Amino acid sequence: MTRRRTVRSASGLAELGLVADADVAGLADVEARFAIAVSPHVADRLVEGAGGLHAQFVPSRAELRFAPVERTDPIGDHVHSPVEGVVHRYPDRVLLKPVHVCPVYCRFCFRREQVGPASAQLDDAQLTAALDWIAREEGVHEVILTGGDPMVLSPGRLERLVGRLAAIPHVDVVRLHTRVPVVTPQRVTDALVRALRHPGIATWVGVHVNHPDELDDTADQALARLVDGGLPLVSQTVLLRGVNDDLDTLTTLFRALVRRRVKPYYLHHGDLARGTAHFRTSLERGRELVDGLRGRVSGLCQPTYVLDLPGGFGKVPAAAPWVTAAGEGSWRVRDWNGGEHEYPPR
Repeated sequence: MTRRRTVRSASGLAELGLVADADVAGLADVEARFAIAVSPHVADRLVEGAGGLHAQFVPSRAELRFAPVERTDPIGDHVHSPVEGVVHRYPDRVLLKPVHVCPVYCRFCFRREQVGPASAQLDDAQLTAALDWIAREEGVHEVILTGGDPMVLSPGRLERLVGRLAAIPHVDVVRLHTRVPVVTPQRVTDALVRALRHPGIATWVGVHVNHPDELDDTADQALARLVDGGLPLVSQTVLLRGVNDDLDTLTTLFRALVRRRVKPYYLHHGDLARGTAHFRTSLERGRELVDGLRGRVSGLCQPTYVLDLPGGFGKVPAAAPWVTAAGEGSWRVRDWNGGEHEYPPR
């Protein structure tokens, strides 16, 4: 059965059998603090029993347990925001957040206290100010549309936005970060694909996918429409305890993405967003998993494991080092089986 409306409450989830009736009252405080949204497509998948989706989208009381290390702005967006809607953390690229809503709200979202149905999108004046700022920063070559999910915008609005970015001489690339192809795949129409392409700029799409259960037939069709329309795809995955923190799940996911012509790009260590401790693994566990992927899957299937430093200091590769200094200019190199080898200085 295809549902028509997004579920936005614990009681609505209970009607679908996704939350126990007895738990609805206990989830009121979660619902009041963090937005709930389960798209019709995801609701159907959940009812069908797609186990890899439940913890990602169905709220729990664990979200009200705040650890002392957690932050409302865990990666420091506000520290690097020179104008509303823009985050400038790295010299050659910026984030542009034209909209602050999403088709679904992930329970582990690092912007969970900034997004939601009550959040506004940039108005015309704010968007113009943001684009004017980008136009003045000649060192910026890439603009990453995020939010919120930029693909909730209509094809017409996206086409105008991409066109305005393409008109900035020093901007070469626009990249969209989105969940849409796997959570509301029906939005990926031919009109949307045409809207994202512009002769004056290269458009890339980064798709957020965490579990193989997100890749059903309709998601496959949406991804294929984007690729066949000339848009290169990369993926972003968040390492989530109890969802994908095992080697078999990650192997299956990354192989499935490559079969769909999506290059795994980042495997994110969980950010210190408030109420998300139950999702975070240890860095040691993340390193073990990344080590396990070496030799098991090809380089095409391997993303970079990254940690986004709290406070706005940016991403750093978090995998264990495979090449270390051994003294007198020589090196010790660890192979994918764990064997160690000496390598000469030159």
